[in-house]
Amino acid sequence: MSMPASGTLRVTLLSLHGLIRARDCELGRDADTGGQVKYVLELAEELSRREEVESVELVTRQIFDERVGPDYAQVEEIINPKAKIVRVPFGPKRYLRKEGLWPYLETFIDQMLGHYRRVGLPDLIHGHYADAGYAGAQLARLLHVPYVFTGHSLGRVKRQRLIAASQESKAPKPPRELDKKFKFTVREEAEEFALETASMVITSTGQEVEEQYAVYDHYQPDRMEVIPPGVDLDQFYPVDESEPLPRIHDLLTPFLKDSEKPMVVAMARPDERKNIEMLVRVFGENPKFREMANLVLVLGSRDDLREMPSGQRRVLTNVLHLIDVYDLYGHVAYPKAHRPSDVPGLYRLTARRKGIFVNPALTEPFGLTLLEAAASGVPIVATNDGGPRDIIANCQNGLLIDPLSAEDIDHALMRCLTEPEQWQTWSENGIEGSRTHYSWANHVDRYLRDVTEIIEQSATPALAQSMGRTTRRLPEFDRIIMTDLDNTLTGDDEALADFVDLLNTAGRDVGFGIDTGRSLDEAMSLITKLNLPRPDVLSAAVGTELYYGEGLTPDLSWRKQIKHHWQPKLVHEVLDSIPGLFLQTEKDQTEFKISYRIDPEDSPSVAQIRKMLRSAGLRVKVVLSLGSFLDIIPLRGGSELSLRHLAYRWGFEPERLLVAGDCGNDEGMLKGGTLGVVVGNYSPELEKLRRLPRIYFAEGNHARGIMEGIEYYDFLNHIRIPNDKIEHEPGKHRTSEKAGEESNEHQDDEPAGDTNDDRNQRQSSEAAAAS
Repeated sequence: MSMPASGTLRVTLLSLHGLIRARDCELGRDADTGGQVKYVLELAEELSRREEVESVELVTRQIFDERVGPDYAQVEEIINPKAKIVRVPFGPKRYLRKEGLWPYLETFIDQMLGHYRRVGLPDLIHGHYADAGYAGAQLARLLHVPYVFTGHSLGRVKRQRLIAASQESKAPKPPRELDKKFKFTVREEAEEFALETASMVITSTGQEVEEQYAVYDHYQPDRMEVIPPGVDLDQFYPVDESEPLPRIHDLLTPFLKDSEKPMVVAMARPDERKNIEMLVRVFGENPKFREMANLVLVLGSRDDLREMPSGQRRVLTNVLHLIDVYDLYGHVAYPKAHRPSDVPGLYRLTARRKGIFVNPALTEPFGLTLLEAAASGVPIVATNDGGPRDIIANCQNGLLIDPLSAEDIDHALMRCLTEPEQWQTWSENGIEGSRTHYSWANHVDRYLRDVTEIIEQSATPALAQSMGRTTRRLPEFDRIIMTDLDNTLTGDDEALADFVDLLNTAGRDVGFGIDTGRSLDEAMSLITKLNLPRPDVLSAAVGTELYYGEGLTPDLSWRKQIKHHWQPKLVHEVLDSIPGLFLQTEKDQTEFKISYRIDPEDSPSVAQIRKMLRSAGLRVKVVLSLGSFLDIIPLRGGSELSLRHLAYRWGFEPERLLVAGDCGNDEGMLKGGTLGVVVGNYSPELEKLRRLPRIYFAEGNHARGIMEGIEYYDFLNHIRIPNDKIEHEPGKHRTSEKAGEESNEHQDDEPAGDTNDDRNQRQSSEAAAAS
């Protein structure tokens, strides 16, 4: 695939938490509105300035929540003529912190497939943070589009640091409690998935590569590029003494006895990791500080301290207590609220007062505020960690500190305040160094150089011609019932006969599909034996083979797509001799599926098996079913992707597919925007799906459970989409829209609106399916 011609490069940036807007972006509102927001916005703007770029879409979540305002409900928001924010509805309508988004990511993926079908495929997908990393990797695998990942912060590193900090505290928290709050297990697996998929991983510092990404199984240094982010030099520039004092001056003055003193400024959300309490103690315990300077704490914006999240409320309350203990009234300013547009003026006011910007955080992956201060001519004092270490090395504009040492912080601040010539040197160095090393223009120069190489080396997407711009549809039907075969359809002969009668009376607009772990021959043998209707769609061998129609015409675009990176010989070399693993019979092996029986008492865990395969450089999926059957399939295979391929290629909206299953190899197809049915005789490994939306747990077993789900969704008539306000009788199985709601800290409102139905027209033939 060659690099797009000048002006034709289309880039998708994914950043999913939702509080992103083009004007007056909110920073510090909560833990999710930090530097990543500015990073993706400014990256989008600089990319869109380039001649070779046709368009940039910054995709985030659409939110309907009066607490955060109407801006985040707009479907699209223009950044400039070539860049825009696109807001996609998924999950509940209200705002959720990022840890609450995990149950809804498959729905987002389905929504994005519909979006790409309307507007065409991008040339590049770039995921930011773990949630978008996972979703972007899934989209990239399905669409065969080059993929870039930026983690911003990493779950495994954060887990280690929080556990260490907890063990040193007076009330240590067990790791399980931390995992419950921060969803570390699912986050770390998502990061592994993103790293496994990405053609390039962009980091801000060398420390990230060497000390953070290195703890992951899919750590591959040759795919990692250190490209520091930039700073918006149109906003952050040196002070001009002729300028009027900024608005924020009036917000600070009421707090201070002498507002003309130098300012020691810290700006961060009230979070324990930001170490603001230590800074206040240092200021309070040295009487010289209050003689020489004012302390300015910009700790986000709040309407009512009592309504803040508990962690932030605790930190802010502790800060206020310390101000009282040390009697710092008149020497410390802590404004209740500020506008994003106030921040550049705050830096210039700090420079005018010959002040300092301090970041005493326990850890700091990068620190965009340090760049903003440097570009504005403010010397910096910052924790001796990744980003600050690089910034001060490049710019020579301040001092590094041990954030746990009050003496170290005290010494650094006093030096800045008492050495005016050094202050001036650091100020000038910061202005020059930020422009030399940290401009967005330099960042995007390197970004586009590397992206060009990736695109040139990538094959043309298998779906690029047949998808996105085609109007072809599968013949005859406008909805499909897709079901697993063994133990879902089978197991109750009377129920199966009733199900077949239901299909025969459903009409020609209802298609019948089977998704099975069996090979094609094995599946068709059983279908014939059971006297089932011949399926209109057959996904075989755990979603690695896809066939259509009476003649079982193979989908060649699917076959071409999933063989990417498939190395079956190496899989056998790694696993065949592992204790507790036994190859299944030859008839159970297919071209893209290697199947084992597993003895759980002797074999490694699935996580350990996955790690063995990753360590061998294999990019595969590991699927466990019924606790005894282990399938190894290509990275781009699996029921979840084969089903999405089917829906995307032939123009089915997800809610036009009802899928039913009973065990682990059905999990992929049950998740997402489709209408899922878990039959009553399900295997325990599907219990976790109760926490996901649009999955109905039937009480009826086997085919009886499928029919119960069909009735629940009214699938043969109007297709009823479940609402998360539905109340269920005690003791009944529930759709997990409600269960997913309960898995978050906050309660959800109604789920986001669904896409419109697209009734398919009878067109095409089996020959079209093979194209």
